[in-house]
Amino acid sequence: PWQMELKTSGRILELRSNPMPDGGIVATYADISGRVEQDLALKRANESLEQRVKTRTIELTRVNEELAQAQMLAEEANLGKTRFLAAAGHDILQPLNAARLYCSSLIEKHGKGPAGKAAVNIESSLESVETILGAVLDISRLDAGAMKPDDTAFSLDGLLRQIGTDFRPMAAEKKLELTIMPSSLTVVTDRNLLRRLIQNLVSNAIKYPRHGRILVGVRRRGSLAEIQVIDTGIGIAGDELNTVFHEFTRLDEGAREAEGLGLGLSIVDRIARVLRLEIRIFSNPGKGTRFSVILPVAAVAAPRREIEKAPARVASSLAGLKVLCIDNDARILDGMRLLLEGWGCHVETLTGAWQVAGSAESRPDIVLADYHLDSGTGLDAIATLRALHGQDLPAVLVTADRSSEVRASAGRLDVPVINKPLKPAVLRSMIARIRPLASAAE
Repeated sequence: PWQMELKTSGRILELRSNPMPDGGIVATYADISGRVEQDLALKRANESLEQRVKTRTIELTRVNEELAQAQMLAEEANLGKTRFLAAAGHDILQPLNAARLYCSSLIEKHGKGPAGKAAVNIESSLESVETILGAVLDISRLDAGAMKPDDTAFSLDGLLRQIGTDFRPMAAEKKLELTIMPSSLTVVTDRNLLRRLIQNLVSNAIKYPRHGRILVGVRRRGSLAEIQVIDTGIGIAGDELNTVFHEFTRLDEGAREAEGLGLGLSIVDRIARVLRLEIRIFSNPGKGTRFSVILPVAAVAAPRREIEKAPARVASSLAGLKVLCIDNDARILDGMRLLLEGWGCHVETLTGAWQVAGSAESRPDIVLADYHLDSGTGLDAIATLRALHGQDLPAVLVTADRSSEVRASAGRLDVPVINKPLKPAVLRSMIARIRPLASAAE
C-alpha cells in the first residue's frame, strides 16, 4: 500500500491494488487521516516523554551528586566534631587529672579532718565531671564510627562474673542483692564493647530500685543467646519505653529516685548498633524492668584462657620504690610526686621523651608515662628506657587518650594502660602487682 495526501482537504488516503486472475486490477482507497494523526500524536508524546525522562535523569543525577556532597561534608563535620571532642576531652582531662591527684594527696594527709572532708567533696565533684565528659566522648565516638568492633570468641560466664565483681559493692551500698547466674555459652562479638553495654544496663538496674534484687543471666533461644538484666525497680510506663534510649532523657519518676544525666541507655543503644545486636525491653510500672541483649551463639567453644593470679601483695608500705614519672604537664608531675611520696616512694620526674637518655642514670622500679608528650610519645620514652635498663623494666602508660590505637600500640610493647583522670586505688593496685617483679629483677 502507499499513501497520498489531498492538497485541498489535507486528507490522507491509503491506496491498495490487487491484480485479478482473469486480468484487470482492483484498487481500494481508504481514508487513514485519523490513524496517521494518532501515530503522529503518539510519536510526539514519545519524543516528549523521552525528553522529560532525560531532563528528569539529569535533575536526579544533579540532586544525587548534591546529596553525596552534602553527606560527605556531614561525615567530615562529624569526624571533625569527634576529633575536636577527643582533643578537647584530652585537654580537659589533663587538669582534671592533676586536680584529682592533689585531692587524693590531701585526703591521705588530712584524713577525717575538715580539709580531708572538703577534699573528699571536691574529688566527688571531679568524678562527676569525669563521668559526664567520658559519656559525651563515648557517644561522639560511637556516632562517628570511631569505635570499630574487634570480634573474638569468649565465654559469657567469665564476662558476667567480672561484671558481678565490679558492681556488688555498689549494690551492697543500696542494700540490693545482685545475682549473677553462671552460663556455659560462648559468643563471638567485641568483648570490651559488650561488657560496657552490660555494665551500663546493670548500673541502670542498681540505680533506681529502693529494695529488692537485680538478676543477670543468659537464656539460650535456639541459635541465639539472650542476656537478661532484671531489676525490681520503679519500672517504665508503656508509652515511655521508646524514649529511654534518647540522650539526656530522664523520666520524672527516675529523676526523683537517683541522680544522672540520661546518657547510659543512649550509649547502650549506640553500642548495640555498632555490634549489630538487638535490644529488647519489657517493664511493669511499680514492679521492675527487664532488658535483653540478643546475640548469636558461637559455633565453637571459646579457647581456654589461663587466669593470671596477681602476685601476693605485701601488706607493708611502698616505701623505697623508685618511680619515674614522665609527663609534659608540670601540675600533673607535682600531683604525682605528692601522691607517690605520700606512699613512701622515691620519685623522679621528666617532662619529655628527649630527656630520657641523659637523665635516667639508675634503673627505676617502675615507669609511669603519659602518651602525648611535647616531643615523641610515652611509648617512645619507655622503649628508650628499656633499651638502657633491660626489656623487663616495668612500665605503665597513664593517658587521657582512650583510643583503641593507643591501647593497641601499648599492648604490642606489653605496657598496661591506665586512663586519666587517674584513680589512686587503681594506680596503687598496679604498683602492688609490679613491685614484686621489680624486686625480683634486682
